[in-house]
Amino acid sequence: MKIKEIHYNEEFETQFLNLPKLIQKKACKKEQLFKENPFHPSLRLHKLRGKLEGLWSISIDRKYRLIFKTLENGVTLFISIGSHAIYEEK
Repeated sequence: MKIKEIHYNEEFETQFLNLPKLIQKKACKKEQLFKENPFHPSLRLHKLRGKLEGLWSISIDRKYRLIFKTLENGVTLFISIGSHAIYEEK
């Protein structure tokens, strides 16, 4: 998985702005790490299954997750960010 660009949908942007500032800061650090090495162990990168098949998840911390999908040419679309409840919202 090569990350050339990251795009954000509107839902992601809204959810991000509603997160506590500390989690926003952690998410930014995880995004940078994801760009440098998407398979870094601390991201706990994994494919999602079931109704979220085709999407991926990385961990921001023990409570918060980020859901994304990969597009063509190394473009990644961040779809959702929040607590584990984001899995049920999709």
